[in-house]
Amino acid sequence: MRRLDRVNELLRREIGAVIQRDYAWQGALVTVSDIEITQDLKEAKVWMSILGGNVAAVLEKLNRAHGAIQSRVMKRVVLKSTPVLHFYHDTSAVRGVGLVNLLEAVDKLPKAPEATEEEPEA
Repeated sequence: MRRLDRVNELLRREIGAVIQRDYAWQGALVTVSDIEITQDLKEAKVWMSILGGNVAAVLEKLNRAHGAIQSRVMKRVVLKSTPVLHFYHDTSAVRGVGLVNLLEAVDKLPKAPEATEEEPEA
């Protein structure tokens, strides 16, 4: 299992570098958030964080260019077999921003006065 973690991390870095260096995203912030590679190293799910752009268009572009991305990555990462890359949208960043906004809204709500302890009467 440790080997798969190392392969996932290596692929995450290399795919991220290729995507940033070789592709333009028209104002969108596109990053690789996670990779899940199968045990046999034949396929990999690539989870993408996409902020400020058309998610469907970015994913379509990535999935259409998966062969070119694979070949560029595999020139730098030598594995027994080249995994087929499938790109998916990772919504955790959007959920995180929503959670932060919710916490800020809750913080602005009126608060109950803090209770003070009264001294017991003797």
